[in-house]
Amino acid sequence: MKNSKPAVETNNLSISWGELNVLNKINLKLKEGEKLAIVGPSGSGKSTILKILAGLILPTEGELSIFGEKQTYLRLDQNNPPDVRLVFQNPALLGSLTIEENVGFILQRNKKLSKKFIKEIVRECLEEVGLFNIEKKLPNELSGGMQKRVSFARALITEKNLYKNNHPLLLFDEPTAGLDPIASSRIEDLINKTNNKVKGSSIVVSHVLSTIERTSDKVIMLYGGKFRWAGSIDEFKRSNDPYVFQFRNGKLDGPMQPKEI
Repeated sequence: MKNSKPAVETNNLSISWGELNVLNKINLKLKEGEKLAIVGPSGSGKSTILKILAGLILPTEGELSIFGEKQTYLRLDQNNPPDVRLVFQNPALLGSLTIEENVGFILQRNKKLSKKFIKEIVRECLEEVGLFNIEKKLPNELSGGMQKRVSFARALITEKNLYKNNHPLLLFDEPTAGLDPIASSRIEDLINKTNNKVKGSSIVVSHVLSTIERTSDKVIMLYGGKFRWAGSIDEFKRSNDPYVFQFRNGKLDGPMQPKEI
């Protein structure tokens, strides 16, 4: 992958809601195969970055390239969008569709694939996340934890004819928020398993230290719409940078205060 183009590259990327600058000229470069965590307090713009990368919203200014191709349109406006898979904080399953239909949704766009083939792929992906014989159930018939795993099964779905790039960009938005430590460990294992299975690059947005440390190689600190610090996971664990130290130790005193976004 040394000669491949970056999975993500931004140049002075900004987005504003009226007079509020959510992201202010951020520059990010993620190589293929890298695993990054974006951290920072609530409201700092972390999830907004993921939505821009996923093609759900457009930046106000600046440039974004994914797999070397500039992105100037929303995902729905592209005939051949890049292979970017966003796992939302909530499972984001369609309540009127069965689990099989939810997980295999992207494959149904390919008219050349038989229903039998799609069913087999869906079953394999569900088994990868420890779910069996639930294909015909509706989302409301599953527990919250099972729904979360279904969303990971959906991220495993791969059909080589759909995308130019066979190594997707995986985006995880607060995947362990509100979970107990044991449940968090299971989800963290799923993140790593999913990433290894599809040989992708990943960005995890999280407040949970175990999730940051177990699923990432690099960390970026976001606050006030700007990147304040970047380094390896080992550097993050021992850094005395005031932003990192305050976040890591949950201190009230420090440069990050509620009055800013």
